Amino acid sequence: MINFSINKTLFLQALNATKRAIASKNAIPILSTVKIEVNAHDITLTGSNGQISIENTIPVSDENAGLLITSPGAVLLEANFFINIISSLPDLTLEFREIDHHQVVLTSGKSEITLKGKDVEQYPRLQEIATDNPLVLETKLLKSIISETAFAASLQESRPILTGVHITLNNKVFKAVATDSHRMSQRQVTLDNAASDFDVVIPSKSLREFAGVFTDDIETVEVFFSASQMLFRSEHISFYTRLLEGNYPDTDRLLVKTFETEVIFNTADLRSAMERAHLISNATQNGTVKLEIVDNSVSAHVNSPEVGKVNEELDTVSQSGSDLTISFNPTYLIEALKALKSEEVLIRFISPVRPFTLTPTDNKEDFVQLITPVRTN
Repeated sequence: MINFSINKTLFLQALNATKRAIASKNAIPILSTVKIEVNAHDITLTGSNGQISIENTIPVSDENAGLLITSPGAVLLEANFFINIISSLPDLTLEFREIDHHQVVLTSGKSEITLKGKDVEQYPRLQEIATDNPLVLETKLLKSIISETAFAASLQESRPILTGVHITLNNKVFKAVATDSHRMSQRQVTLDNAASDFDVVIPSKSLREFAGVFTDDIETVEVFFSASQMLFRSEHISFYTRLLEGNYPDTDRLLVKTFETEVIFNTADLRSAMERAHLISNATQNGTVKLEIVDNSVSAHVNSPEVGKVNEELDTVSQSGSDLTISFNPTYLIEALKALKSEEVLIRFISPVRPFTLTPTDNKEDFVQLITPVRTN
């Protein structure tokens, strides 16, 4: 029968991180619960939605936890309800005590609340992953790679493989690519020391949750993989995600080396101009912006019969090559510019009907994005 006391604030932080893996509506009702396991040295909280699973451990040795364990045990509690109750408790510390039939009594200050729990035997077991020979990555770097790529993954379930990010490790080159077939974002980094090579597709939703769970104070994360899932592990958090099955399209063939026209823009200025154009283009049916590069000047045009029009001269840092007129969805360009960290962006065009690329001017090889134009009459 469980009995422990703990600092409410820290307990709530750990519960909220674990809750990221728990869906509010789940086809399997037991997965709407949080699993609480208590042993002599720590408490482990587990949440899962079948796609991702999070194990979060609070050790007795953590001075901020104020954790005092009197008696071990395990129980399942309805996650949302339990977390709301914990956040409403009046005092800084709380006592958690299990009585008969998986019932739990929470005591904090003058408040005492009894909750009905469930037997942990009902909870599905997490699949084991071999944890030898880890790939160790800086958390900050991995989160940066996710923010630079995951946004370009598809939201349409019609081609499930495109809802993921294709991540490979090949001879110390770690590469992440996402595409929804209208745009692509690719980031690669050469690692100092690498583990076994791998080639996996991780759901972009899972990666976004990873970025929310692993805070910046967690310096490094270990990465392990099996045929069907990936495990990201820090000292106190284990984050499991299922992998997507199938072959990811060969995106390397989309990247060419020769271009007809090259323009360097200030990233923030171009983004502001596109956001203005988007306000008008959003109201029109095809929702496109026309970019004209003529006689050393660059201008953006939107014409919406319903709302009005935009004609804007764009400042450039430099430009070279042939004149060109190309139309595209401004949302794709805005999101691509948001993912760039550099002050200036190099945009290279081949023709009005071929995809154009964006690269930061400070590292052309490591980060490249690609946007497909829209054919207009």
